[in-house]
Amino acid sequence: MKLVFIIGNAAVGKMTVGQELMKITDLRLFHNHMIIEPVLEIFGYFNSAAINRLRRVVFEEFARSDGYGMIFTYMWAFDQQSDWDYIEDIKSIFAPYGTEFYYVELVASREVRLQRNVTENRLQNKASKRDVEMSNQRLISDDSQYRLESLDGEIKFENYIRIDNTELPPDTVAKMIKERFSL
Repeated sequence: MKLVFIIGNAAVGKMTVGQELMKITDLRLFHNHMIIEPVLEIFGYFNSAAINRLRRVVFEEFARSDGYGMIFTYMWAFDQQSDWDYIEDIKSIFAPYGTEFYYVELVASREVRLQRNVTENRLQNKASKRDVEMSNQRLISDDSQYRLESLDGEIKFENYIRIDNTELPPDTVAKMIKERFSL
């Protein structure tokens, strides 16, 4: 089995690249908001305990399946040890099944990310982003509060690639990932 982490800042294109990668591989996409949105709808707020428990169920069940692999998108705050620990926790679910891990970090300028923050695909799949003014403010706030891009050499995992997708369409990025990791 394969687990591809697509990581990056808000509105960098993680979900969209994941959608394109799913089209050209046998990988299944589990983008972050597939759990976030229902939890927000049910609770009326970001209930991180519920989100993490529900994600864990999906990870555990998928790890036990005979699926080829999964793409998981995640906004990783590199200055937060809890985010490093979370990635390791996810890996610990899959590791007993001989899973191969891959890491794709997407980076793009804030200007481009603010433009992508209002794309039809994003708003269709992420109801919580439909209040565009609030979503833009959250993006800018997250940029100042957390370090959401890795430092050079910081990610020492095997099978890691960093792609500046500022001017690359998602299907091109997906093809780059597929070719680089022979997916």
